[in-house]
Amino acid sequence: MARHGNGRGWYGKMIGAALGVTLLATGASVWTAQAGTDSSPKADAPATSNVKPVTATIAHASDKGKQGVNITIDDGPDPVWTPKVLDLLKEYGVKATFCMVGTQAQAHPDLVKKVVADGHRLCDHTVSHNTAMDKDSQTYQSKQIVDAERMITKASGGVRPMYYRAPGGAFTPYSRKLAASHGMRPLGWNVDTKDFERPGTDAIVATVQRELPNGPTLLFHDAGGDRTQTVEALRRILPQLKQDGYSFGFPVR
Repeated sequence: MARHGNGRGWYGKMIGAALGVTLLATGASVWTAQAGTDSSPKADAPATSNVKPVTATIAHASDKGKQGVNITIDDGPDPVWTPKVLDLLKEYGVKATFCMVGTQAQAHPDLVKKVVADGHRLCDHTVSHNTAMDKDSQTYQSKQIVDAERMITKASGGVRPMYYRAPGGAFTPYSRKLAASHGMRPLGWNVDTKDFERPGTDAIVATVQRELPNGPTLLFHDAGGDRTQTVEALRRILPQLKQDGYSFGFPVR
């Protein structure tokens, strides 16, 4: 999600208590040895021996080339809205990338597995969706990224996230390198549909039409409140993009 005012985001209020429990439970992480300092953990070491590091530059392009479009869905999974988005994607034969918040994945593992079963890709969107995490210590950044990666992987049944998207685009050189060392390509966007602000279905559709020449990666949300406008906008956008000759792909790795 793009930056929207308060740094900690809506998750800070909704899941603060749950996050406290989660962080205690994951406190044995290898990164906690660095607690209280800004010393860099070994970010160039993959989390497991079979992980292949990827480039740390932020991806925007589509693997479908110049006529490709990447649909990316942030902040879920959500028990109300994620199934509706999945139904639409299946109806139009579109694959997407779901950027999941760790606590949401942990709470709804059935939906994470459904996303994977439908052929979509997973993306690490941190544990608590702090849009100001670039101002925090490297220790904090590493826990947010690595703990979310573990939560998503466990919820999926073993499928690892392929990308890392910083909440609000709050990337740092450190966080990008860390994610890349874990096989997760940093993922940006070209078109912020502003659906999070619920500007109206027409406005969301118009934003996509106006800004798509800026690049292929579109940002939508399937959590964080009523996503009726997002669902209706996708219902109009997906067939229109197909009609206009676009192919739906994944961000480059």
